[in-house]
Amino acid sequence: MQIEFLGTGAGSPGKFRNVSSLALRLLEERNSIWLFDAGEGTQHQILRTTIRPRKIDKIFITHLHGDHIFGLPGLLSSRSFQGGNEKLTIYGPKGIRNFVLTSLKVSETKLSYYIEFVEIENEGEIYSDDKFTVYARKLDHKIECFGYRIEEHDHQGELMVDKLREDQIPSGPVYGQLKAGKTVTLPDGRVINGHDYIGHAQKGRIIAILGDTRRTPNSSVLAENADVLVHESTFAKDEANLAHNYYHSTNMQAANIARDGHVGRLLLNHISARYTGKMALELEKQAKSIFPRTKVVKDFDLIDIPFDKERQTN
Repeated sequence: MQIEFLGTGAGSPGKFRNVSSLALRLLEERNSIWLFDAGEGTQHQILRTTIRPRKIDKIFITHLHGDHIFGLPGLLSSRSFQGGNEKLTIYGPKGIRNFVLTSLKVSETKLSYYIEFVEIENEGEIYSDDKFTVYARKLDHKIECFGYRIEEHDHQGELMVDKLREDQIPSGPVYGQLKAGKTVTLPDGRVINGHDYIGHAQKGRIIAILGDTRRTPNSSVLAENADVLVHESTFAKDEANLAHNYYHSTNMQAANIARDGHVGRLLLNHISARYTGKMALELEKQAKSIFPRTKVVKDFDLIDIPFDKERQTN
């Protein structure tokens, strides 16, 4: 599992930061990629990565401001030309369906695949399968805006092969049965319970990806115990009033949420174009004074999300 940042800027494209988009790479987990927002130029950014648009099967839109959605029509069209024939699901606030369909209709764009739209009306669970559950909660922005929490289901513990050998249980198909938790009878008459030979389950990972927002209680709900929190940082330490007036957050507000929510790592994005070079590093330094595990991300940063070996279930 990895997060690849395709655009980390705020408002309009800049020389060094494109507007908002990030990819949650789930190639090992489910052979797909989930996209979060698609600002102008997103497909151009994708060309500079190893991402294949046909692998994108879900797009989550935080809100309908242009710097988060103007890249959608082009990306959807190109996906058709690049072998993307499988269904695509787009989640987002009410209006995302009308925006996409109007863009495609006016441009007479024909797609080779079906788009399912899920316009979020209620907070809570919006998607679940055998590996992941996704939750959405409203944030505090000028227009309706959502943050998303992706919870990976726990992984079954590993089969303790060394213990099996110690107990002189011969290898073979029986190992597969024991790993499945079955009870088996060995040729020598011993009855073996597979659960006695399976290690602790590995706690699934949690990723919180927030849209534009003032500080709000829902930010903390989404962030609680997350392995990674992606949070906007449009304004710096001394600009809390500006952040409030423009419905955004400061780096320090994000750091406080990460610290209080026992987050594993804080990734700051949606960086204003006025923060370049040393000024961007200063944003990071300020936030680290509250939450040391903070990084101001750049376009094309690729962040691994490893399992926390200390987070195991009994």
